[in-house]
Amino acid sequence: MSANDELIELGAAEAAEAVRAGDVKPAELFDAYRERAAADELNAFTWVADAAPVEGPAADAPLGGVPLAVKDLFCTEGVPSQAGSRILAGYRPPYTASVVARLAAAGTPLLGKTNQDEFAMGSSNENSAFGPVRNPWDRERVPGGSSGGSAAAVAAGLAPWALGTDTGGSIRQPAALCGIVGLKPTYGAVSRYGLIAFASSLDQAGPFARDVTDAALLFRHMVGQDELDSTSLAFPEPIALPDGADLTGVRLGVPEELTGEGIESGVREAFSATIALAEQLGASVEACHLPHAPHALSAYYLIAPAEASSNLARYDGVRYGYRAEADDLLTMYLRTRAEGFGAEVKRRIMLGTYALSSGYYDAYYGRAQKVRTKIAEDFRSAFERFDFIVTPTSPTVAFRLGEKTADPLSMYLNDFCTVPMSLAGIPAISIPNGLSDGLPVGFQLAGPAFSENRLLRAAYVLEQALGFDGSQARGGAEG
Repeated sequence: MSANDELIELGAAEAAEAVRAGDVKPAELFDAYRERAAADELNAFTWVADAAPVEGPAADAPLGGVPLAVKDLFCTEGVPSQAGSRILAGYRPPYTASVVARLAAAGTPLLGKTNQDEFAMGSSNENSAFGPVRNPWDRERVPGGSSGGSAAAVAAGLAPWALGTDTGGSIRQPAALCGIVGLKPTYGAVSRYGLIAFASSLDQAGPFARDVTDAALLFRHMVGQDELDSTSLAFPEPIALPDGADLTGVRLGVPEELTGEGIESGVREAFSATIALAEQLGASVEACHLPHAPHALSAYYLIAPAEASSNLARYDGVRYGYRAEADDLLTMYLRTRAEGFGAEVKRRIMLGTYALSSGYYDAYYGRAQKVRTKIAEDFRSAFERFDFIVTPTSPTVAFRLGEKTADPLSMYLNDFCTVPMSLAGIPAISIPNGLSDGLPVGFQLAGPAFSENRLLRAAYVLEQALGFDGSQARGGAEG
């Protein structure tokens, strides 16, 4: 094993500690990852830094100079920030998203920008204007979406950790399909300033990492109120690095609505085995009900497209981004949007515009918001009895490229287990809990708002007991 390979095998927290101890130089660590990212054969990156920053991190930087991959949806000053869309191809913002700036200040230099479904609309990373991302476990399969580039990069060892966004499952589902950890925080826990918007009442930034400890460490420096984002909130307590060896006293609820029909047999078997393991570790497990959860997908695919139709109205060819040639203003608008947006984005804009139109608002958007309220009430009621709700993260393992692109409904069903938590605004984490037919399976834990410390601890205990090995994906990433 080469010196670079040894560096890559270090977890992010371990690498940060090695830098602080003087055993590894930040530039050495950055170059090891930059070399791998530049040779990316998964199409995980849309841009990779030429070199480490001239001014490296401070010697006592808490994140130790460990480089960070960032989803293309985050604005980064002077660096292409394209949201996976042709309409923003080559766009270089004049400012940096608050969360990226916070992490840079804590000692994480920007390694590269990662590929994604266009404007975060997708569950497979096949909707990107820059081509699909491939899953490092099987290059003929998808990595999940919309944050597929970030998930694939971390799983393949092209980045030690990464930023993604989760609107309906876009961190948790690709984390599950790529065999890594993905955390969707409580809505408002992380600033959305500088995040290119899809659905503003749902979008939330979160970390991807190889393990729960690394996810907690990165998340620790992401949280906090931001005067530039009126929806951000002060986190009620510091984020601790998780520890513990058992789940004694932890009450887990298994919702029948999200764990039955539609879950692949191999995914269900891995879920059942993890539930049995949780009981061995001291947790109590009982079935529970989230009666409105089956309606979550329908509500989500009205609310999210409605907000998208509003947010994406700004892309008109006048102020920034792609502009089609035309003889008059109206034709320029029409051509710009027709040529600049991909098929899935157009589909959602049309759905959302229709749902908001006069005469249909109450019947569609208004009713969907009422369902959203009921879903949040279901979770509040469940958390009176349980500490966490647990489900499979994705109903299936990674599917083949092109398998579902002609069937939008089939594609949308990939979010069946993750959308309810997004609508409720509560935190949820996915950890790898085994393989099915040689492909990773994810286990999801969801808790009440701002319960991330307890959630991370429970996930850590399960992770240690499961002992999942993701080195196979890293080993095959370069060849």
